[in-house]
Amino acid sequence: MKSRRKFLNRLILALPLSYLPFVGTAQLKAKSRMIHQVFFWLNDDTSFEEFKAATKKLGSIGSVKEFKMGTPAPTEARDVVDSSYDLALNMVFDSLEDQNAYQVDPIHLKFIEQHADKWKEVKVYDFVLE
Repeated sequence: MKSRRKFLNRLILALPLSYLPFVGTAQLKAKSRMIHQVFFWLNDDTSFEEFKAATKKLGSIGSVKEFKMGTPAPTEARDVVDSSYDLALNMVFDSLEDQNAYQVDPIHLKFIEQHADKWKEVKVYDFVLE
């Protein structure tokens, strides 16, 4: 019983210390370059070319360092590949702060306001570059 209590006391003391490396890592990652990927599944009645033209304007936002847009590649069908989307965006930001600035940029907000009714689904994947 004493050894269990001793173990639990040590565990309680160690838990706050185990959190510290994650705080440092989170702060470091906030300064790292990051990728913001957006995948759109458009409504059947949406004009693909008009939507694509509107989407290109997102690349003009100042915090976006690189902007690429594309459609599913004609790769071999595999269970792990999802090529059901209509249009994908790949953006590079110098930091999480830049990506946060993009989220509230008037061009981005106007795009969402004017075009959110044109997609049936959107998925976003963000990751930091190692």
